[in-house]
Amino acid sequence: MRLIRVFILCLCVFCSIGIKAQIGDAIRGIFHIENDTAIVADSANLESETVNRDSLLVLQLQQSLEEAKLSEANLRMEFEQYKLNILASDSIKLRKQRMHIDSLRRTTKGSPVMADGDTLFYLYTKKGGQSALQRAQETGELIELIGKRINLDPNRVYIEKTDIFSDIMYDTEVLVSFTDADAMWDGVSRDSLAANRKQIVVDKFRQMNRQYGIWRMVQNVLYCLLVLVAQYLLYRFTCWGFARIEKKILGLKDTTLKAIRIQSYEILNTEKQVALLLVANRIVKYLVIILQLLISLPIIFSIFPSTKGFALQLLGYFLIPIKKIALGVVGFIPNLISIFVIWYATKSLVRLARYVALEIENGNLKLKNFFPEWAMPTFNIVRFLLYTFMVAMIYNYLPGSDSGVFQGISVFVGLIISLGSSTLIANLMAGLVITFMRPFRVGDRIKLNDTMGDIIEKTPLVTRVKTPKNEIVTVPNSFVMSSLTTNYSSSAKEYGLIIHSDVTFGYEVPWEQVHQLLIQAALDTPHIEAEPRPFVLQTKLDDWYVVYQINAYTRHPEKMALIYSELHQNIQNLFNEAGIEIMSPHFMGVRKADEVFMPEEYLQKKEKKTNPEK
Repeated sequence: MRLIRVFILCLCVFCSIGIKAQIGDAIRGIFHIENDTAIVADSANLESETVNRDSLLVLQLQQSLEEAKLSEANLRMEFEQYKLNILASDSIKLRKQRMHIDSLRRTTKGSPVMADGDTLFYLYTKKGGQSALQRAQETGELIELIGKRINLDPNRVYIEKTDIFSDIMYDTEVLVSFTDADAMWDGVSRDSLAANRKQIVVDKFRQMNRQYGIWRMVQNVLYCLLVLVAQYLLYRFTCWGFARIEKKILGLKDTTLKAIRIQSYEILNTEKQVALLLVANRIVKYLVIILQLLISLPIIFSIFPSTKGFALQLLGYFLIPIKKIALGVVGFIPNLISIFVIWYATKSLVRLARYVALEIENGNLKLKNFFPEWAMPTFNIVRFLLYTFMVAMIYNYLPGSDSGVFQGISVFVGLIISLGSSTLIANLMAGLVITFMRPFRVGDRIKLNDTMGDIIEKTPLVTRVKTPKNEIVTVPNSFVMSSLTTNYSSSAKEYGLIIHSDVTFGYEVPWEQVHQLLIQAALDTPHIEAEPRPFVLQTKLDDWYVVYQINAYTRHPEKMALIYSELHQNIQNLFNEAGIEIMSPHFMGVRKADEVFMPEEYLQKKEKKTNPEK
């Protein structure tokens, strides 16, 4: 449209120049003729024919001038008509363009021109190859850059107009350019739009000048020095205060502090307490100093506008983790309540199982085919299952349980346990089987392969045996399962344990006498029961002797070694007194038939019995 207007203007100027040239030629012709006529009149006494010819030329010239004026008037009329047509066409296009802009205004959002955190105005149209967003960003950055200059003068902002653009300038820099399309979006003329936007920019420059100007910079420096002085004084006061506290702590050593004891064991004496208090005092001192720096540094950075963003960032390094922790704690409260409910319910079930197990173990509660010694092992299994179920339930409520790292660590720990616990699992399973097989109980006298002793402890992994020599032997449960175990105590209290010993005598000794003496030796032995009565078995008739086996009942299998020792002593004494030679260990020798081998004192007694006169 603007190009059409320029074309029409050039056409009008061209037409005007052409008409003026025709009139000038006519006038010049007149003057030329008049000059010639004057010259002819002065030189040759003009004749009447010449006068007549000049009159005719004047009439022709006047006629030509009238025709030129008529042509000019017609041309003007045509130009005005063409101009009206163009204006009518421009009005229609302008109205359609405004209607199109009105329809776009409902859905199109403008691009804000932002400077120093404030939105100044909006741009809706593109200019040249730049979109509205690019124009807004460049304009905002340029206004903010100029506004932060120390020597900023808002009065240097002015408007420079052309037929196409209205530019807002600062010195020689173009801040923003407005077109007729920009004016249509705001419903005003281009000049009004430029004037309004200029005032907005000037106001913003004045505001930024107050914030970034030279006087503001001087004030900021003074504020910064004031904060530094205050921080230094606060640091000195903090050091002085904690030094006083340290002196008081040292003074408590001989006055207030006392050694912390549990019965006779001294956990912390006064020197250790003073050392711990001094360390705690230093830690608190450094924490207070760090807290002061975390507060003062953001204050210093926030004084200067150019470092204000860094102050917020620095403060965020300290506040954001605390905020995340606080939000995490608050967000974890519902899960924490669920975990507490699960834990409390499991704890209550464990207490109930413990109570039932203790009642069964003490004999207050009896269950058919369930032995009292099974109570606590069964309770341990139930407790393990309950706690395992509790951990499985709580797992999903733990923070970070759904993260890949948490799950990876869980898998890694499970893999390590599974690979390194084969022996552990074998012992656990063996301990479980031993518990319910009941091959022995704590306190029983057993023989495990070549190891004999009393059971002093049974655990899920190992069994500990105390030998008669007070040796503690630790045997893995898996080894117990695969070994031959002899229990001397399982039936001793109810039936009595039969101890036995083999003794050999010659064929010349009457077996009745041997039986009588062996039974008497057993009855004279402590811890051997009179009922059931001891008995003798003749287990072997050897080449040179007869093997007799004395069997006696005892209810004290834990004293087997002492019982055997005293039994053997009694056998020796009784048979020596009876003058009967014990053939154990047997030996070979050449002797007379009536020759007897025994201690001298028994031979003398025998001699007196056989020959009383001597």
